[in-house]
Amino acid sequence: MEIFKTEKIYNLMGKRVAFLGFSSILVIASIILLLTKGLNFGIDFAGGTIIQVKYEQAAPINQLRDIFKESKYSNAVISEFGSADEVVIRITGSSSDLSNDIGDEMKTTLAPTGKFEIRRVDMVGPKVGGELREKGLMALVLSLVAMLIYVSFRFEWRFAVASILALLHDATIAMGAVSLFNVEVNLDILAAILTLLGYSINDTIIVFDRIRENLQTTKDNLLEDVINTSVTKTLSRTTLTSLTVLFVVATLLLFGGEIIYGFSFTLFVGVIVGTYSSIFVASSFLVQLKFSVEEFKNKEAEKIKKAKEKARNRAMYEQGTV
Repeated sequence: MEIFKTEKIYNLMGKRVAFLGFSSILVIASIILLLTKGLNFGIDFAGGTIIQVKYEQAAPINQLRDIFKESKYSNAVISEFGSADEVVIRITGSSSDLSNDIGDEMKTTLAPTGKFEIRRVDMVGPKVGGELREKGLMALVLSLVAMLIYVSFRFEWRFAVASILALLHDATIAMGAVSLFNVEVNLDILAAILTLLGYSINDTIIVFDRIRENLQTTKDNLLEDVINTSVTKTLSRTTLTSLTVLFVVATLLLFGGEIIYGFSFTLFVGVIVGTYSSIFVASSFLVQLKFSVEEFKNKEAEKIKKAKEKARNRAMYEQGTV
């Protein structure tokens, strides 16, 4: 199935300055958001306790807030969780006495509010939250380094730098959206970012593969023309793949409930941004890095020459003439 006709070559690189300018605005805005507003770290990273409570009737949120204001958990945040009869109580910091069951303590505290069931109690200490934050950041850095090494090995170094710049572009904008909409950052968000990086690099490598194939066969020495041809040939495939993934993620976002909202929201934004960067941004970075088509062809010709010499020498050796 073709959405875009491959007979027509789209002059995408002719508009690369506009694409890079638009991306720069989004990245700068995201960085400003992250520096000023910051991220809403959840229990996983900030430490604390989360209690999920389901009532037999509509949850008395205002009454709950009044009760907690007068208790030792005055910093508790109470919010509706998916439906009017279910709430989540978030308490920053750990219980001062871990030997006491906070679930039993909550039953006593919430007794005047009606009939309810405590469905979940999660507790993370501040030290553990800090360690999770550090390990999460390390996982992101190591994944980027591993991808840089892989793409450098598979392609030329400029392809690797362009792909990593595109990944940083995607991750920054996704985290900017998380900050803008005040989505709680927890391990699910980290998983979504790592998934996004894998998805985006896969899309980018497919485009780069087609660029490399065309570089080996074309007589055109103008990089922009080769990129335009290559991206046009992969445009239908990239769009269809992204739409398929986007439909699934959108379903999770709309019907998956509050528990996976952060994960699905981050992936929803990430798939859109990742598709955009694979088509318009990564290849634009390749042009900005002054990739030389002529130099690439010379290197490929030298490789072919060496391979032929090696094959000839081996044949002569097997025939006993050397």
